Amino acid sequence: MTSDSLAHCSKLVLGVDTGGTFTDFVLLEGQSLRIHKVLSTPHAPEQAILQGISELAIEAQVKAGDCIIIHGSTVATNAALEGKGAKTAFITNQGFKDMLTIGRQTRPQLYELQPAPVTPPVEEVLCFECPVRVNSEGQSLEAIKAEHITLLKHQLEQAGVEAVAINFLFSFLNAADELALRETLEKDWFVSISSEVLAESGEYERGIATWLNASLGPKVKHYLQRLLQGVKPSSLAVMQSTGGTMDANQAGNFAVNMLLSGPAGGLAAAQFIARQTGKQRLLTFDMGGTSTDVALIDGTIQLTNESHIGPWPVAVAQVDMHTIGAGGGSLAYCDGGGLLQVGPESAGANPGPACYGQGGEQATVTDANAVLGRLQPDYFLGGKMALDLAAAETALEKLANDLGLPPNQAANGIVALANEHMARALRVISVERGYHLDDFHLCCFGGAGGLHVCALAEALGMTHALVPNQGGVLSALGMVVAEKTRQLSHAKPGLLAQISPRQVQSELQQLKVQGMAALQDEGVEQTAIKAEYSVDLRYRGQRFYLNLPWQSDTNKLEAQFHQRHEQRFGHQLAMPVELVNLRCQVSAPGAVSDLNRWPNQPHAQPRSYATLVGFEQPVPVYWRPDLGAGQSLVGPALIAETVSTTLVAQDWQASVDDWGNLTLKKHQP
Repeated sequence: MTSDSLAHCSKLVLGVDTGGTFTDFVLLEGQSLRIHKVLSTPHAPEQAILQGISELAIEAQVKAGDCIIIHGSTVATNAALEGKGAKTAFITNQGFKDMLTIGRQTRPQLYELQPAPVTPPVEEVLCFECPVRVNSEGQSLEAIKAEHITLLKHQLEQAGVEAVAINFLFSFLNAADELALRETLEKDWFVSISSEVLAESGEYERGIATWLNASLGPKVKHYLQRLLQGVKPSSLAVMQSTGGTMDANQAGNFAVNMLLSGPAGGLAAAQFIARQTGKQRLLTFDMGGTSTDVALIDGTIQLTNESHIGPWPVAVAQVDMHTIGAGGGSLAYCDGGGLLQVGPESAGANPGPACYGQGGEQATVTDANAVLGRLQPDYFLGGKMALDLAAAETALEKLANDLGLPPNQAANGIVALANEHMARALRVISVERGYHLDDFHLCCFGGAGGLHVCALAEALGMTHALVPNQGGVLSALGMVVAEKTRQLSHAKPGLLAQISPRQVQSELQQLKVQGMAALQDEGVEQTAIKAEYSVDLRYRGQRFYLNLPWQSDTNKLEAQFHQRHEQRFGHQLAMPVELVNLRCQVSAPGAVSDLNRWPNQPHAQPRSYATLVGFEQPVPVYWRPDLGAGQSLVGPALIAETVSTTLVAQDWQASVDDWGNLTLKKHQP
């Protein structure tokens, strides 16, 4: 990090990423960077964070208010997946209380004649109606009355709810009724209104987003309050699902925007590194202990409004990411047909893989890598955590007996199967969306990613890869370098050819003003805020839309839409183009805007040699901090560091760039 980058940040900066297995820390102190890991405490995530602060010996600075803490949290994600949100009431227009139960009438299995019943998000006794109505032009036909509010309040008290979600038809055009109802109810309950959570058309998707926000809000807010109490008076910000941060005091009211809080941190760091190194196009995979997240960066992080959490659509903006249950802790087993399977179940933080020596008995991907020699006990977590190779071998032998294979062959099969799961996910996010991977780098991070990066690149036909510096804790690093952002949207239906560009510009400006006000409330100077405008477009009659940067020349905008549609779906249509939504992203620099250059030290020699299954000769083992900028290594080689290990495969070469990142290139035959 340069001294100039710290001119506006004299305090300590601590990035924290809470994962399913480990909680990662990246601490920037002056011009030095320290990393740390502790096992996560899923029952109370703040305990692991406070433990890490203690082990980093910065409690005094935190208690003095001399630390900026940015946190990626899994609290909202876990509560949604486990159905452990607050007891929530759903209030909508008269005659529409079954809105969330009916949904879109889509079937997960199209030809299943007797589908299993789906539990509705809100049970019928907690759905309430109110005789209000706004038409499709935003005009009030029947405004909410005092007696309606009094009746609803009584019903909510009788139901014993903890939170309330309010979703009136066309409230994205006229929010007066929602605002009036919230003003009374928020004195007694946590209240979310759809016009603030998602001001877009689609009453079902808007209703689900509002219900999720209300259901998750109390738990997230209470968690953040506990963490704020533990770190006060130091400031605390939280990563949002879009890859930008938000002050923790505000984040509790927007829990639905935190569903991808942790994984978004890794993408924020990957985008930062892409800009820093000039590698603008990255295909990323974050392989942690429990799962692998894959995404694509084409200059900027790609966002989507078509995500899901469990069975529910999440129409608020999130990083466009595909997640599979393939991580270092993924359990391997022999199925009823005698075939090897890997994941999606994980050993988690407790007991963890067998080689962690905490009582795990079932083989995992990490155990397979350990038995194959790819994880070296002397270097694991910098030598601070002993690997129990005997336990890993016992777990592999048991599985191998079930499969009727030698243990090493079973271990190779586990790794190969995990690689295939990840390669399939990477194809979904790239090739199947019309991208050619010739000029992309495969970028890996997460504690387990470096062991699989060369094999995955070969499976995808790619010849270039990138292993970022501190890739094992890249999500935590992303918390530090991420910008402060807000994503705002508003429905603007109509044919593109008939809209007034001046009117669109005016409404985009209004969104910008709202976003700037939110950032200024966090102490951001107005001059530091920038805004980017975009619009959602579709062919008339389509359900789905594409997002493009806004430009006032609507003819050029329409031509760009046709081109983008052909790239994404393989064809164009001779149909009118509709405008759907207006979007504005406002952003300001984060706590840190640059990182130190890697030291230009003498080129390092191997610290040792290791015997790896499948390699004829002993493989050199390098300690990554020893490597100098510009140093190149020819595979096969192991490059170990405190939080991860990279396997440079045969026919690959690794070079250290000016920031300490490893650039991998496959030799062409």
